[in-house]
Amino acid sequence: MKSFEHARPASLAAALELMPKGRDPKARERTRVVAGGQDLYTEMKERLAEPDVLVDLKGLGLDAISTARDGALAIGATATLAALEEHAEVARRFPLLHEAAGSVASVQIRSVATVGGNLCQRPRCWYYRHPDAVCIKKGGAECFAYGGLNKYNAILGGGPSYIVHPSDLAPALVALGATVEVTGARGARTLELERFFTLPSEGSVLRENVLGPDEILTRVDVPAPQGEGWRSTYLKFRERGSYDFALASVALALRMQGGSIAEARLVLGGVAPIPWRCHDAEGALVGRRIDAEACAVAGEAALRGAEPLEHNAYKVPLTQGLITKALKQLASA
Repeated sequence: MKSFEHARPASLAAALELMPKGRDPKARERTRVVAGGQDLYTEMKERLAEPDVLVDLKGLGLDAISTARDGALAIGATATLAALEEHAEVARRFPLLHEAAGSVASVQIRSVATVGGNLCQRPRCWYYRHPDAVCIKKGGAECFAYGGLNKYNAILGGGPSYIVHPSDLAPALVALGATVEVTGARGARTLELERFFTLPSEGSVLRENVLGPDEILTRVDVPAPQGEGWRSTYLKFRERGSYDFALASVALALRMQGGSIAEARLVLGGVAPIPWRCHDAEGALVGRRIDAEACAVAGEAALRGAEPLEHNAYKVPLTQGLITKALKQLASA
């Protein structure tokens, strides 16, 4: 591992002073923020990341989880996944988020890993993680997964890179309509979490989100459910029974009214470079009762346009099966 300076600022303002000035994207690689460090330290050991300075965000008061009077939820970026999973109001009001947090890795990792880190973690593609493979995500000319070992890669939204976004929290939070606060030298800005992530074909293929070199993700806000009858769940299929990333996942939130679906939000994980919002499937579900036909229609609409690679066509029926399972689970909730 390359030698680096470890800075522990006493305030968010002091942390921002340590961030690189200007808009040079390479500057972010020289100065990185860290909280739990579950992903970043691994990248540094593998020399995938070689920052000169680490800005430690622990101790800045960004770890609070609170609920407002109207039921909205505010989550500090350095709150741990364990704290999110164990928060009583999260479990009661936002079961989808509770389930997603509890699905991540192991108890030990969840006790250290943070919400912000989970949203901003880098891809797990074999080629990206191999220190000697100069793939397109690392400034090379091609995505080696496209014609190589692509069992775990994208079937939706891929190209020119076919990574999948590894976060479990991201699909859940997008399904809940979350926003994020991003703070930089010029102040704070708020944006929909769905707009926080970027496809490889948008902007820089080297990045997975819109954070500028001088910006820090500081908070996630989840609005209170609007109206009665909301039900939600998070389902994840992994190759191993525990501690593994999703081959496919489904975040589903429904508002039921009179036995029919009045509103639907469906987001997929593990199948695309971003949390994949299924607008067509959502529209197809509205007005339907949850039955075999609704499950088939939603599954077909959600995976319409999928372009599997040589080794990952199994993700299409797998994801459709998860959608069916999630719908049936909420039908009996």
